[in-house]
Amino acid sequence: MAQTTKTQQPHGTRQTDDLILVLAATGKTGRRVLDRLQAAGVNVRAASRNSTVQFDWNNRATWSAALNGVSTVYVALPLTPVPVEDFVDQALAAGVRRFVALSGRGADIWENHGQEMVDLERAVRGSGVDWSIVRASNFAQNFDEDVFRESIMAGELALPVGGMSEPFVDVEDVVDVAVTMLTQDVWVGSTVEVTGPESLRWEDAVAEIARASGRKIQFIDVSPEEFAIRLRAQGLPDADAKALDAMFTEIRRGRLTEPTKGVQEVLGREARAFADYAATAAAAGAWAEQPS
Repeated sequence: MAQTTKTQQPHGTRQTDDLILVLAATGKTGRRVLDRLQAAGVNVRAASRNSTVQFDWNNRATWSAALNGVSTVYVALPLTPVPVEDFVDQALAAGVRRFVALSGRGADIWENHGQEMVDLERAVRGSGVDWSIVRASNFAQNFDEDVFRESIMAGELALPVGGMSEPFVDVEDVVDVAVTMLTQDVWVGSTVEVTGPESLRWEDAVAEIARASGRKIQFIDVSPEEFAIRLRAQGLPDADAKALDAMFTEIRRGRLTEPTKGVQEVLGREARAFADYAATAAAAGAWAEQPS
């Protein structure tokens, strides 16, 4: 599979007064994209369910205010299906001229899963305006910010990975790529797959976190059936459980284990290693016990 694909299409020069809308602005990538753009003096608007400018995928009444006056949109989807094609149509009607979309690596080859990412990519490519797509592998930060953190803190992470490895990508790299696409014209019409520089077994990634944090943590490769039982016991919402099942189904197929050079192609430097992520997160207290 090509790591980067590019489609030539007409596009204009970015104007300094262009307004960029960052959706999911309190999320893992959104808040970082927002911080970088603000630090660079870019005209940017934050929107989420908890922002001053509210945006809720399932409340279309919030879309107009978020889109008013916007030229460019950064789109990162939630786990659950949302009406992304309708949103793109409304954005175009509001005058949006560029989309930068965060998708998942392998969105084009997932079997019976990930339809929301397929819909997102199709919608922005078919919009008739400038677009760029970032396809990311599993975030390293899933181990300390959400998703897997509770299990890491409990000392046991059990996942149905079927012995496959993963080229975990540092979310800081993903965000640097997205911001480059938001602020430079050279990546218009591009789909870039971003990963870390090496593919690690999940147990090795957990062992790296254990070394960096000084915690005792074990990884267990469980069956999909056992994983489903564990998710039900945790009370995870059905939609989130289905999304995780879809992700691990693709991981077990083993077609996305090889790292890419996407980060280097866009940023001109190597992607950050997982060991560097773990050391930095541990030093920042990511896995430290919180005072009661």
